[in-house]
Amino acid sequence: MGWLLLLFVLVPAVELALLIQIGRVVGTLPTLALIVFTGVLGAWLARRQGLAVVRQVRAEMADGRVPAGPVVDGILILVAGAVLMTPGLLTDLFGFFCLVPAGRRLLKGYLKQRLERAVRRGDVSVSVDLGQGGAPFGGRQERDVTPRERPAPGRHEAPRLGERGEPE
Repeated sequence: MGWLLLLFVLVPAVELALLIQIGRVVGTLPTLALIVFTGVLGAWLARRQGLAVVRQVRAEMADGRVPAGPVVDGILILVAGAVLMTPGLLTDLFGFFCLVPAGRRLLKGYLKQRLERAVRRGDVSVSVDLGQGGAPFGGRQERDVTPRERPAPGRHEAPRLGERGEPE
């Protein structure tokens, strides 16, 4: 509850106070122009960085690797885009920090440490439900469409996750 109060009450109040002070120093129109400029620039950069991450995810999946790093990058870029479109200087600084690859590396390291600590304390658990074998979405029948004989990787299809594509 405490961090929600901070996020939704204190941060906007500080942002508003900063914008008022900047407006007093440079004027209303330049302040509004700054807000619009950072929003447009942030959206453009987030889109550009996001497309690069999508390419990384596809490349890693095509190589049969789980794209954990690029997925976290994508989440941070999504957060950056949302924050940059929010009027305010503090949120803009945080958003640009999330967009810069060096900033993302720092945040990923921090988030990884926090998650590892939470797992060690037992605050985080993971469960997997494989279902009961019935139709999961109410009456829809599923059937196995896996081919009986799969062609060798590289000839007719790309290797699947978990396969290396090496000859046996």
